[in-house]
This record gives sequence, structure tokens and C-alpha cells, in this order.
Amino acid sequence: MKVLLDTCCMLWAVSAPQQLPPRIVALLRLPATEVFVSPISCAEIACLTERNRITLNRHWKTWFNDNVQTNGWQLVDIDLAIIQEAYSLPGTFHRDPADRILVATCRLKGLSLLTADRLILDYPHVDARW
Repeated sequence: MKVLLDTCCMLWAVSAPQQLPPRIVALLRLPATEVFVSPISCAEIACLTERNRITLNRHWKTWFNDNVQTNGWQLVDIDLAIIQEAYSLPGTFHRDPADRILVATCRLKGLSLLTADRLILDYPHVDARW
């Protein structure tokens, strides 16, 4: 299975795995699971750090890069097609640009989004799991 971590899921996977449901932890540990992250999560982590909403044990840039590499996660570049899809999503979707990019990435790349966000979980046009 190919999964994309949303920003909170990435933070919890690294710093607070007890926040993840056991089935998500098990999924992430399966050798067949390919885990992807989006650069938009790096931007969100930078903003959260700069607004003192989260505290990391090192600079956000180093934290992000080190954890992607250590965990063997893959980056999915944000390209024009993803941006266009993010603002052409079918049905009703909320305005958060990061969430739009994550959902669009999953739709175009055939990924399942791992998220605790109820608005995304209830959106019928993406495979979202928690």
C-alpha cells in the first residue's frame, strides 16, 4: 500500500506514536507499505514552529529532512498538476490550502491519506484512513 502522511500524522509518527491508532502504526510498520510525505508538510511544520504551536528538538528544516531520511519516507513533489487539482476538487471541500494539496496529491498519485482530520475523512473523493 502507498500512503501519504498528513502533517499531524508525520509529527505523531516521529514524536508521539501513541497518538496514532494501533492499525495505523501496524500499517506503517508493514514492509510492503510505501510512505510518502509532501513538502507542504514541511511548510506547515515551519509555520507551527515559528508560531510556537509546536516545539522540536532542532531546527524545523533539519528535523524534517532528518526524519524523512531516517524513516525512508519518499517526498512527492508539488507540481502544476497537483496545484490545479487542489483547486478543482469535486464536491465541497474546505479552504485550507495544505489540505487541498494533500488531497490532490493522493488523488493524482493513487495514494491513501493517513489523517485524523474529520473534514478529510468525510470527504468522499479521496481514500483517507485513520
